[in-house]
Amino acid sequence: MERRFDHIWAIVLAAGSGSRMGEAAGVRKQYLEYRGVPLFWHSARTFSRIARIRGVVFVFPQDDLVAMRRRVKDLFKTDDLGLRFEVVAGGKRRQDSVRNGLAALPRECDGVLVHDSARPFAPAGMIQSLLNELESGAQGVIPAIAVTDTVKKVEGRNVCSTPDRSSLRAVQTPQAFERSILEHAHAQAEVHGWDVTDDASMLERLPEGPAGVRWVDGDVCNVKITTPEDLERLREPRATVPCTGWGYDVHRYGGNRPMVLGGVPIAGGPDIVAHSDGDVLLHALMDAILGCIGQGDIGTHFPDSDPAWDGANSTILLREVLVLAEKAHARIVHADLTVIAQTPRLSPHAKQIRRTVANLLGLDADRVNVKATTEEKLGFTGEKKGIKAVACVTALREI
Repeated sequence: MERRFDHIWAIVLAAGSGSRMGEAAGVRKQYLEYRGVPLFWHSARTFSRIARIRGVVFVFPQDDLVAMRRRVKDLFKTDDLGLRFEVVAGGKRRQDSVRNGLAALPRECDGVLVHDSARPFAPAGMIQSLLNELESGAQGVIPAIAVTDTVKKVEGRNVCSTPDRSSLRAVQTPQAFERSILEHAHAQAEVHGWDVTDDASMLERLPEGPAGVRWVDGDVCNVKITTPEDLERLREPRATVPCTGWGYDVHRYGGNRPMVLGGVPIAGGPDIVAHSDGDVLLHALMDAILGCIGQGDIGTHFPDSDPAWDGANSTILLREVLVLAEKAHARIVHADLTVIAQTPRLSPHAKQIRRTVANLLGLDADRVNVKATTEEKLGFTGEKKGIKAVACVTALREI
C-alpha cells in the first residue's frame, strides 16, 4: 500500500564519545573537519538536497550542547541549507540519543531518517531509494550491502558454525521509518529493557509481531569513520590543477623614479611617480601571481604607507611573491605581459625585458611573452600622462 510522507525529518546522531578516534585525532570524530566543515555537516548538506526532507535534528553530547548549538547556528549563517533544525542533547546509549531526537521532532513530522554522523559520505541517491521504499508500504527501510567475507559464529576460541553469507547483509545508516512505528518501538524498548545497536532491531522485536522492515542497496562509499585508520579515508590525494591570475598596474609620469620595466632600465623614458621603483610591469606581474594563489595584491603585502618599501627594487619584491607562491604549492609555467604607453617606444627593449622576466621566474624565454601597444593617443596613456601594464600568469597548483 503506497503512502505519501509530506514532513520527513532527519536525526543526525553526533553524541558519541568516539574514544578510540579521540585519542588519535585529539577531537571527537563527529567534529573532525573535512573540506572545511565538521563531519556531521556533510550529512546535513546531503539531506538538504532531497526535496522531501524538511528539517534536521542534531544530537550532541550534553557537555557540548551550548557550544554546538552556537556552532550549528553559525554554519547555517554561512551555508544556509534551507532546512529547519533543532539541536538537542544525547543520552548514554545510542538508542537514548535517538529517543531524545524523536522528542524534538515537530508534530507534523510523519517520517524520519536516523543517521550516524560518522558516515559523512551517504549518497543522496541511496537516501531517495530509502524514502521510495518507505512510501511503497514499508514501516522501516535500511541500506545494506552484501557480505563478501566468510562469517563464522564462535564461542570463546571455538568456531561453532558458518552461516550462509548469501543471506547476510552489512547494515548502514541512514535508516528510514514511519515516525509512529519508530516511537512505538522505542517505547517498547524502554518497557522490555532492550539494548540494541540500530533502530531496525527494535522493530524486529515488537511483541505484536515484527513490523515490516525492508532493505535497499547500500553504498560501498558510505563508510563509517570508526578507527584512526579510517582517517585516511578523509585524506584525499593531492591534485595538481591549473590556475590563472590577472594583474593590472598604472603609474603617472612626472615623478622622481627613473623608468624601469621588467627589471630593465629604460634610458630616456619619463620619470615615474611611485613609492617603490615604479616598475609597472613587475607590479602587474606580481598581482597576477598573487591572483593564482588567492593572496590579494601587492598593496596588501608592500603598502605604500610603509617606509620600508620606499624606493624598493621590484625584482626583490617579486622574489618575495614567488616565495609565497612556492609555499602555496604553485609553480609558475607561463606569463603573458603587455605594456600600454604612448611614450617611450618600447620595441627596442622587448627582448631584454623578456629575458630578464624569464630569468626572474625561472622559466625558459619561450614561456614568457612581452608585448607593447598604445591607445592611439586616447585617454591617460594616449595623452602621455602615464603608463599601464597588464599581466596574465598561468600556474600549476597542488591542492
